[in-house]
Amino acid sequence: MKCMDTTLDPNGTTAAVIVTHNRVELLRHSLTMVAEQTHRVDWIIVVDNGNQPEVRELLEALCPERGVYLPSKTNLGGAGGFAYGFLHALALGADAIWCADDDGRPADDNVLAELYRVATREGLAEVSPIVANLEDPTKLAFPLRQGLTWKRETSELEGDFLPQYASLFNGALISAKAMERIGVPDYRLFIRGDEVEYHRRLAQSGLKYGTALTAYYLHPDGSSEFHPIMGGRAHAQWPDNETKRYFTYRNRGYIINQRGMRAMKLQEVVRFGWFFLVQRKNPQEFTKWLTLLRMGAREDFRRP
Repeated sequence: MKCMDTTLDPNGTTAAVIVTHNRVELLRHSLTMVAEQTHRVDWIIVVDNGNQPEVRELLEALCPERGVYLPSKTNLGGAGGFAYGFLHALALGADAIWCADDDGRPADDNVLAELYRVATREGLAEVSPIVANLEDPTKLAFPLRQGLTWKRETSELEGDFLPQYASLFNGALISAKAMERIGVPDYRLFIRGDEVEYHRRLAQSGLKYGTALTAYYLHPDGSSEFHPIMGGRAHAQWPDNETKRYFTYRNRGYIINQRGMRAMKLQEVVRFGWFFLVQRKNPQEFTKWLTLLRMGAREDFRRP
């Protein structure tokens, strides 16, 4: 039987999927940059988790012919919102789906064209841009590991392509055929970690993917959540509020117990044991983290 070609095709159709929740003015910037790409987007799908008339009006004003408005009276979170948008894009017949969110945006009007160029050259089923700090694009929005070292500035990155690494869902471009293998995001995760779980599926699929170090997506700084430990050799994620921590650690407990994550499971215990017990000297926080991790391992997806 002939193998299915999952490689991204620049001659195919593209649907952009943007998930938003009560951030109309931020959405305006994202929509504008997506609509102005030199490689034309065929459909611009906005999943509105806030069900706001203002979002529909904005989409109709900026993208009158290509805009597809998907309101939801239930807040589906990032995971459910992307799942809803991805399935709708597939139903429209899109050959590729380009992910975006309301508080981030492509750095310029050539990002999509550059992603397709790199995907064609490398034979990729998925390609991501570098996610840079919106306020200071010389810095990365999230720490990125290349080789044995963690990078925090774009100037530290080497080469023009990073294989088998992807930042989902910030500007990632995925072929529809690839989604037949990896599916759509898991609604149960709601927020936090949904992109990590989706990356796990991508890595387990055997498909070729990577990051184009020549294309940039701008996003608010998220690096403050990642605290260096062990002399900077590793990081521990510590979100700035209780709700984010709940979903981050609970969902992580589910993810590290899935196929292909055995090494990460061991690393997680070592890293966070060090972070809570050695660095923060707080056994109570370590116990709470362990409780949330066990909830995820049991697939207990209750929300706080």
